[in-house]
Amino acid sequence: MKEIILDTETTGISVKEGHRIVEIGCIELDNLTPTKNKFHYYLNPERKVSEEAFKVHGYQDSFLSKQKKFSEIAVEFLNFIEGKRLVIHNADFDLAHLNNELRLFGTEQIKNEVIDTLILAKEKFPGSQVSLDALCKRFRIDNSKREKHTALIDCELLSKVYINLLDQKEPRLNFNNLNEIKINDNNKLTNSYSKKIITPSINEIKIHKEFLKKDLKKNFF
Repeated sequence: MKEIILDTETTGISVKEGHRIVEIGCIELDNLTPTKNKFHYYLNPERKVSEEAFKVHGYQDSFLSKQKKFSEIAVEFLNFIEGKRLVIHNADFDLAHLNNELRLFGTEQIKNEVIDTLILAKEKFPGSQVSLDALCKRFRIDNSKREKHTALIDCELLSKVYINLLDQKEPRLNFNNLNEIKINDNNKLTNSYSKKIITPSINEIKIHKEFLKKDLKKNFF
């Protein structure tokens, strides 16, 4: 199944305060494998960037004023995501801004199926930090390029986080699955998640006994 990893940057938090999108990035996945299909634009929000938002992404008004308006890329965007599931971190935020832009453009709101990786992460790691940076750290994903929030880099990181969220499962013995349980020649139960037991050599046992006789007596008596 094809999915779209999606992220936006904006002039501020609230749509109700008239904030707009300044950057949109999308990366396509096909059966969890990134394809070469990407969608990325910086956008002219037709208003000033708030001080708080500037601290997050660093996009200046002078740079953004030279970019295309959302209305100029709206059709291309809708064609890119058509029929594909959207994967977004904190989806409510991005969808609110995207649907606001589409409303201003005069078209219907997004109806795609959406997976919110923020919710996935909260369910998987209750009580833990689930920001994109925190999840990158948990899954040992290199996010050193993320000095500021940028839509395309965040999409690249989120694609790796998303795949880890789906694949990272604790091994468990499932007694409802006969393929997980086997009886060996000695009539003992085994399973595919057994741990390897390392047995010390005769020489290692000898050295350990000598340590117990000499070193422990010297240190504790």
